[in-house]
Amino acid sequence: MRLEEFLKRVRERAGLASEAEAEEAARATLVALGEYLSGGEGNDLAAQLPQRVAEVLLRQSPDRSMIFSLEDFLQRVGEEEGSEPEEAEAHARAVFATLEEAVSADEWRDVRRQFPGEFDRLFE
Repeated sequence: MRLEEFLKRVRERAGLASEAEAEEAARATLVALGEYLSGGEGNDLAAQLPQRVAEVLLRQSPDRSMIFSLEDFLQRVGEEEGSEPEEAEAHARAVFATLEEAVSADEWRDVRRQFPGEFDRLFE
């Protein structure tokens, strides 16, 4: 998937007004995701994404999971984009749905396996 299409889908899903807002929501979510994933999974995911999106994941150290709960994850997204938890969750859901479309089913399953059940609502 090309970057423009990725950001368009995030923008539409999250109800954002501009591509710049969509890029900020994607960046914030990917920072948190990169900090959550371990075992090199961030690198595997990044390999299937547009370069500007992938670069955010690649900036995170592999094998480092700093986030332990859904609340921590959403707080991190909110801190990155300067939003409240409800807005951060809506943006994270939009980014996750777009990621699922952008990567192979096997890769998305690998990502999903790293999250406990409390994260299910981000994957819906």
